[in-house]
Amino acid sequence: MPGRHRASRAVTPQGRGRFGDFDVLDSVGEWDEVTARTVLARLSLPSELSFFTAEEAGLARPLVDLLLEQDDEPRIPVLELIDARLVAAETDGWHYDELPEDGAAWRISLRHLDDDARGTAPGSGFAHLTAAAQAGIVQSVQDLAGASGSWHGWPAEHVWNLWTRYVCTAFYSHPWAWNEIGFPGPAYPRGYVNPGLDARERWERPDLVDADPVPFARRVEAARHRHAGLVGREETGG
Repeated sequence: MPGRHRASRAVTPQGRGRFGDFDVLDSVGEWDEVTARTVLARLSLPSELSFFTAEEAGLARPLVDLLLEQDDEPRIPVLELIDARLVAAETDGWHYDELPEDGAAWRISLRHLDDDARGTAPGSGFAHLTAAAQAGIVQSVQDLAGASGSWHGWPAEHVWNLWTRYVCTAFYSHPWAWNEIGFPGPAYPRGYVNPGLDARERWERPDLVDADPVPFARRVEAARHRHAGLVGREETGG
């Protein structure tokens, strides 16, 4: 089957993972042929984009990396996965009334990001800002979304949903992300025979870290909001 050979195994995004040498592709021979081909194709995407122009890709790539905090290799090719989906018009089958269809909404929102960058740093588009400056612009969109605000005439929460919906779908469709979270892959046709609390199939691995990551994420988010509040008071002289 094309794409089955791999130079390395148990790859996780940026080398992070909680399941040791678990590799979901060890089970690829147990999947049905169509599913296996679909999943393996995500490991060998075209290097050239078909939907996004080179200029748009220069804006979109740092955006998706920021949203996922992919700041080191190996990176999941999220932009390539989104590009393949948009060029094939594989949307969710709906879009917000206030926004155009997803492909156009992506193109226009990337231009708006660039406009924001040029407004804060004249002569420097979004692609040429430092990572910190890019993060500040993206954070402002998220803040507007949280406040039910408007961004360039669009509901910011709808733009934020568009970006994160596509980015998260792409990220978690990739086998490397499955290795990171210990997802054993498609259940069909082998199925599951050991249901129950802390029960595992022979192909599943236990989490090596006995700690719930959610409370940590909540602490990080709370600290971010506290920091934003302090900065706001400093800027207003409070």
